[in-house]
Amino acid sequence: MAYKIDNAIVKKDVTGKISLIDPDNVFENEDAFIAIKSDDLITIQLLINGILKNDFKSWRELGAIPESEPLKSLFVRLGYSKEDIAKMIKEF
Repeated sequence: MAYKIDNAIVKKDVTGKISLIDPDNVFENEDAFIAIKSDDLITIQLLINGILKNDFKSWRELGAIPESEPLKSLFVRLGYSKEDIAKMIKEF
């Protein structure tokens, strides 16, 4: 069972006006939103799914992770190949 984070697109035009693109009306009754870059959102969803499945190969081998290192690099450090990541994305 895959875990999915409800999401929509927040778009800013050239004048700075922000619009919410939410075709499924998931957020129609919400007053506040958080904007997250799309590749970070996918990474978060994959991490949550990996945790729920207990599917990570070597959490202990990670050691200390520098704060400057991007979150998405965790998959490479955990030993996942591009094919592994593509397979997890297809599960959504």
